Amino acid sequence: MDIFMKCFNYNTANEIREQGIYPYFHALESKQDVEVIMEGKRRIMLGSNNYLGLTTHPEIIEAGIKAFEQYGSGCSGSRFLNGTLLLHLELEKELAAFLRQESALTFSTGFQSNLGIISAIAGPKDYILCDKENHASIYDGCMLSRATLLRYRHNDMGDLERRLKQVPEGAGKIIITDGVFSMGGDIANLPEIVSLAKKYNARVMVDDAHGLGVIGEGGRGTPSYFDLENSIDIYMGTFSKSLASLGGYMAADEVVVDYVRHHSRPFIFSASMTPSSCASALAALRHLIKHPELPKKLMSNAEYFRKRLMEEGIKIRESSTPIIPIYTYELVTTLIIAKELYDEGVYVNPSLPPATPPKECLLRTSLMATHSYSLIDEAVMIIKKVLEKYDL
Repeated sequence: MDIFMKCFNYNTANEIREQGIYPYFHALESKQDVEVIMEGKRRIMLGSNNYLGLTTHPEIIEAGIKAFEQYGSGCSGSRFLNGTLLLHLELEKELAAFLRQESALTFSTGFQSNLGIISAIAGPKDYILCDKENHASIYDGCMLSRATLLRYRHNDMGDLERRLKQVPEGAGKIIITDGVFSMGGDIANLPEIVSLAKKYNARVMVDDAHGLGVIGEGGRGTPSYFDLENSIDIYMGTFSKSLASLGGYMAADEVVVDYVRHHSRPFIFSASMTPSSCASALAALRHLIKHPELPKKLMSNAEYFRKRLMEEGIKIRESSTPIIPIYTYELVTTLIIAKELYDEGVYVNPSLPPATPPKECLLRTSLMATHSYSLIDEAVMIIKKVLEKYDL
């Protein structure tokens, strides 16, 4: 059989396109901001991970331009060889200090970070305990590691303990969880996870891609939020969200970071972060450190948006972060609503199976620290207008 037969037989995307409700690959024609020009029209952006609104900040843009001028457009090699810049080392040092960890290591993307960390730390004789709603990059990292994967029900500590009991005595084990879950916006039960890890002699890794810059003291993320910074073995995160750039990182004890540095194939065999991406992330980190009020403003906006949605009778999934999912239930209805909102000038992300259970589809909305209350009010009224047509 022709290996391309699966491609020839794939019709789902075209069927949705023919219905006029295809929700992906809309082209931006402006900066990623609270208002954007997308395909020729103004849209209120409620579908971005630009939580602190720093992608348009003059300091961040200027840092990227200066790095481009000083170092050129790229490093053309891996960190192992010709791809390490002083900028990489500065970013790692300052990030480790911010997270109150001994050391940090940068990767070219957030997805690559999970692939690189997990596949280096875990091996065929080890066990990984993984929340069912963890990010796809965690699952792919687990597969690359060839460790035994044990999934536990989302944020279900009883099920996690049941899984831990299944691990053979003496086997290496690590619990991996998102800090803030990217679709639901809920926060991992880190206190219980840490308690169980100690009880069963397991390590803990937190993917804090959606926690950094969002929660915790000064935006230090989920471990800080729970005052558990000294109880997490590996921090992982990205620069593509709150830090307004591209790339990812791990932070941990130096001995762990150095092991990954020398054993992670995705790290060793990939070109390093570009100079402009590295400089932009570093500038964003420094800006966050100087302005610890930014995460508070972000949470204030999220609380206001959540309050306004409930005032208008719009059913939302409970969360305490800037990720606020709105229930739309049926798949086709969700796609239609997302398209109508887009046409009315509000951009949101439809969340569909397998990311959600069947008949529990959502519109994933997310706030920025730079949204104004008036812009939030405008978006809420548009959302209400569209949802009322569907008795939602």
